[in-house]
Amino acid sequence: MEYLGVFFSIAGSLGLFLYGMKVMSDGIQQAAGQRMQRVLSFMTGNRFTAVLTGCGVTALIQSSSATTVMVVSFVNAGLLTLKQAIGVIMGANIGTTVTAWIVSLVGFSLKIEALALPAVGIGFALSMIKWKHRDMGTAILGFGILFMGLDLLTKSMPEIRPETLEFINSFSGQGLGPVLLGTLIGMVITLIIHSSSASTAIVLTMAYQGFIGYEFSAAMILGANIGTTIDAALAAIGARPAAQQAALVHVLFNVIGTIWAVICMYPLLSLVDMVSPGMPAGPGITSHLAMFHTMFNMINTLVFFPFVNPLALLVSRLIKEKPGAPGEHYHLTYTSGTFRNTPELNIVRAEKEIRDMAGIVSSMYEQISGILNTLKEEPDKERTLQKLTEEFRTKEDYADQMREELTRFLMECTRQQLNPHSEQRISRLLRIIADLENMTDDCYGVSLLLERCIRKNQIFAGKSLKALAPYTALVGEFLNFVQARLGRSLSTEEAKQAALTEERINKTRNKLRKYGRKRIEAGENVKTELLFIDFVRRLEQLGDYCYSISASLAHLEG
Repeated sequence: MEYLGVFFSIAGSLGLFLYGMKVMSDGIQQAAGQRMQRVLSFMTGNRFTAVLTGCGVTALIQSSSATTVMVVSFVNAGLLTLKQAIGVIMGANIGTTVTAWIVSLVGFSLKIEALALPAVGIGFALSMIKWKHRDMGTAILGFGILFMGLDLLTKSMPEIRPETLEFINSFSGQGLGPVLLGTLIGMVITLIIHSSSASTAIVLTMAYQGFIGYEFSAAMILGANIGTTIDAALAAIGARPAAQQAALVHVLFNVIGTIWAVICMYPLLSLVDMVSPGMPAGPGITSHLAMFHTMFNMINTLVFFPFVNPLALLVSRLIKEKPGAPGEHYHLTYTSGTFRNTPELNIVRAEKEIRDMAGIVSSMYEQISGILNTLKEEPDKERTLQKLTEEFRTKEDYADQMREELTRFLMECTRQQLNPHSEQRISRLLRIIADLENMTDDCYGVSLLLERCIRKNQIFAGKSLKALAPYTALVGEFLNFVQARLGRSLSTEEAKQAALTEERINKTRNKLRKYGRKRIEAGENVKTELLFIDFVRRLEQLGDYCYSISASLAHLEG
């Protein structure tokens, strides 16, 4: 019965610790969501920048699993290249060591009751007040709960007996056998709880209490390094080959790093002891283990850093891109970590998909402009317009699927805890998605209109096409203006420029309408001129949607 009580005490303490980590991570994400998005926007082909980005984001959200899962999903969406992803994954492994230092320096060096309870009280009060920094209150609340769980976990450990201590010490200096066992146990624990940060905290607590020795603790931390790859591997199931390649990089990087660290365990521990003050026993063991965690991941990154290109080539050969065109059906899967979601980063992914959707609109409009310029010279006008209409029907259907999937995706983001800025951002993005999909509808409608003109031999006169040219160019410029600014807020000057462009389009529309009516009065074919006026109206609608998108961008936060 005594052992059952100890088990439930440890399980409850661990649950409180994990819950505190989740609350703290959610609060930090909500408070710093816009900053995280800006950090991600700086990711380039520079591998050094990518490493810093992965390190910074992971240290911020306290989860290398969440970061790597997002990296895999970003690669799947085409938001990141494989080489960029490799740098971020390396940085994520360094960033995750922050948790060990927090636990080591705060959790065991200070009196937790004096820190945790005030943090819970202050954090709860700040999170209940309606002010712009309430998310930081949530983070402080999670911080307090986390260390309350850590304190309870420490107190829940039964007293260690002398014979138990002798048994533990017998494992020290016994070669690779105990090290491999510790690595296996650390890997299994991390696979179960899906958090290397949490499993590392458990290892530090057990080491602090004297349940496991220095070498065995270090081996368990190495095992956690392998176990944390499970989330990225799961996220890659059913994804594009590029995403599977990124997940494989994560697995290879962590597994190969763990293998060399296991082989060089004792020299590595000696190096840690030289750098860290004090003895790796008693209270000092936690700082030595935190240093071991950091030093191992930094050395592993330095070892692999020059081989980013060969590593990318290797995984590209192991998992080859499938030839052929992309599928006709669009699907977007919301990605989240097991213990901490990353809705702010999923918004970044959605914005990339929205830019792709705008690219479809732009390509359709360019085809319309091109066909107007060459229509008179086309030898088989009906066949040309028929092929255009069929192509536009496919693109319009694909855009419908994108709207449905992106709307569902963003609504899934809103079910998570978001800061007010991100909630407003999603509202604007949903409006932009609807406008873009409506533009594909209008482009398809224009192609049908042109096809009908050709089929009924009611093609616009040369003068009419010449009069349309500046108008179509103006709408095209507006579309390019909007497309180039998707994902960021418009400045005051840019908003004024959008309003002036919309006004110019409306004035030109009115002139062209008058032109069409005058041609009717002059005895020209009534049906042809009515089709001409309808064509002008549809292009003006595209301008209206561009203005609507620019208005949404003008109110976009961040």
